Amino acid sequence: MHYARPNRPHRVSTPRRRFLALALAGVLGAPRLPVAAPPIHTRPIPTSGERLPAIGMGTWITFDVARGPSPAPNDALTTRWQVLQAFFGAGGRLIDSSPMYGSAEAVLGELLLQSPGASALFSATKVWTPGQWMGEQQMARSRDLWGLPRFDLMQVHNLLDWDAHLPILRRMKAEGQIRYLGITTSHGRRHDGLAALIRNEALDFVQLTYNLAHRAADTRLLPLAAEHGCAVIINRPFDGGDLFNRVRGRPLPGYAAEIGCANWAQVFLKFVISHPAVTCAIPATSQPAHMRENMGALHGPLPDAALRRVMAEHFDRL
Repeated sequence: MHYARPNRPHRVSTPRRRFLALALAGVLGAPRLPVAAPPIHTRPIPTSGERLPAIGMGTWITFDVARGPSPAPNDALTTRWQVLQAFFGAGGRLIDSSPMYGSAEAVLGELLLQSPGASALFSATKVWTPGQWMGEQQMARSRDLWGLPRFDLMQVHNLLDWDAHLPILRRMKAEGQIRYLGITTSHGRRHDGLAALIRNEALDFVQLTYNLAHRAADTRLLPLAAEHGCAVIINRPFDGGDLFNRVRGRPLPGYAAEIGCANWAQVFLKFVISHPAVTCAIPATSQPAHMRENMGALHGPLPDAALRRVMAEHFDRL
């Protein structure tokens, strides 16, 4: 007995199917094929070889905002969430905070829960209180606020009671409660004390101030950190915003195009991260657009030693 072949949909040839899929993607806005992200500048942590993006994020002032049960559109929390998305979306990892930054740690913890890119986070905070017992209590509270099982980096803030805290941090590192330990300072204060600690203590990280207006670390601290195998985090790379006041209304210098800088923020950051001793700079911002500008410094050429001298001399003349 002869059976008629059942009706089947017409099968489109493979090349035509691919063409139709691409056409529909263009018309309907369907996801495009993934494009490889351009490489970004990373630096190794000397004590481990782990690499970090050369631009991180600070939270001083910018994340110290009021919190509510459910942020409304365009409020402060929503804006900070957008800052985090811009940071992680551009390949950022290291976020630095401190108990002395008001509500910054609590805000971070709340927003990290809602941030898809937070799995890449390299968490860095500080202990800032006298005494071992108080220090341990403060670090435990910070961990709860961030919502983390452990911190990647714990730092003694501004050298406060460092001789009490460093033994605790070493024990915590040995037990796997933190991965790295360090010491911080800012401006020109305590540079002598920090230099002595770099020489005499086994530190994974040091954090200090360095920017085009404040280059004192060039002569001693940065070479010393490199000699002793310390990773270096740079705070205040914009000098608290004062660098922008210095160049307001001025066009970008001719060398900016040579190193792929589209704005002054990238000029300032590339000067900092091009220093061979610097691991990561941590500018702070509350504006998503400014975060995108900052993260742009992860791409393109960096100034060599000769151009760094030109940049410093040019800035001094402004």
